[in-house]
Amino acid sequence: MHFGSTLRILRVDSGVSVRELARRIGVSSAYLSRVEHGYDAPPTPDRLIAVADALGLPRAALLELARQTGPAVTGYVRRVPAASSLFLDVARRDLDTAQIARVRAFLDEAFPETTAPPRARLTERLRADRVVRGFVGSTVRDLVEVAVTRLPGARTDSARAIDALLAGEEHTGSALGGGFVAPHAAGSGLADAAVLVVMARPLPIATPDGQAVRIGCVLTSHEPGPDHLEALTRVARLANYELADELCAARSAADVLTIVERIEGLW
Repeated sequence: MHFGSTLRILRVDSGVSVRELARRIGVSSAYLSRVEHGYDAPPTPDRLIAVADALGLPRAALLELARQTGPAVTGYVRRVPAASSLFLDVARRDLDTAQIARVRAFLDEAFPETTAPPRARLTERLRADRVVRGFVGSTVRDLVEVAVTRLPGARTDSARAIDALLAGEEHTGSALGGGFVAPHAAGSGLADAAVLVVMARPLPIATPDGQAVRIGCVLTSHEPGPDHLEALTRVARLANYELADELCAARSAADVLTIVERIEGLW
């Protein structure tokens, strides 16, 4: 996944300019622009947390997308040395993703976060009939037109949904890297829904990290705001896990949903 392009997409959807975000986190707008275009490395964990707060994103999500979770954990262990033995216990047991999800569920129940209410999962917007397998196309428009047929209300106002999704493409694009593209739109008349498209062959479009696009996640929301941004962030996190190979190898729509559910269980 390409952090800079993902940050730009999330920032634009948050309605915050480069200049304003740079001011809030104490860096120059020139530096932040270079980060978004992939010329400079992501900011430090402390500044990434400030970015997350400024854009209304989950802190852990942005650290993960920037691959700065390690430095953030290191800083925590320095402050709370007793935590190191817990992390070693997890590593020694070689827990898999399902087991880590169980540990996470216990933490959420025993020590709930109070900084922000939990948001809806991406899997709540997906269903088996909103998974398209074996897609063949040559443009993002082809992808959008197929996905819209699976969205609620598409038969009555498909043209409006297509126009809204393509308008976003013209403004910022939606290639996240990691083989993912995420056309998205929010506004009156659109439903809170997602369509996951698994491609039979790569979509021939330019990407920020040079990886061929093989997965499309078309996302719509009835209004812009935290829920829409959370859903978009979750798509970016899927791209960060480099799931394109696994999703393309899935044998059914149900298997695709199972993969997404497994990864979301880690968050």
